[in-house]
Amino acid sequence: MDGAVLDENEPSQLTLEARLAAIIAPRLEAMGFELVRVLVLGRDKPTVQVMADRADGSQISVHDCEQISHDVSAAIDVDDPLPGAWTLEVSSAGIDRPLTRIKDWNRFAGHLCRVDTFVPLAGRKRFSGIALGADDTQVRLRLDDGAEVAIRLGDIRRAKLVLTDALIEATASPPRPN
Repeated sequence: MDGAVLDENEPSQLTLEARLAAIIAPRLEAMGFELVRVLVLGRDKPTVQVMADRADGSQISVHDCEQISHDVSAAIDVDDPLPGAWTLEVSSAGIDRPLTRIKDWNRFAGHLCRVDTFVPLAGRKRFSGIALGADDTQVRLRLDDGAEVAIRLGDIRRAKLVLTDALIEATASPPRPN
């Protein structure tokens, strides 16, 4: 996951999610995983949701999630960015995963996705279409009417793959040899 570039001459406050990602991502990498997303939900007793992938592209297991949970929980306790009690949830990104990284947009090019933006683009904030890939600044989609649209990464509020037969087939694990 790309880190934030900070200008040391300007005051800056990282979001809680960004601070947690900075704590979590290196630990996951050392364990052979990649951070897909961190979300913090709730106020009184927040829930920290950590979504991860295996770095080698294989399926993440329940045992992997347990291992990540123990390690990440200890790291968050040491750095203590969350005052008071909190809950940790660890999961795989799943088949109908969020598209949070450039590599995800490129890996899943050709598959149906939905994108919500912070600001209207051509009069709309919701898009559905085939992912065509991404570069350092934008993602591209082919909409249902055949038109192509480019959306700046910074304008994306939320993006997610849509569960289709083609996606299931593309992400199916090969059978394990006996």
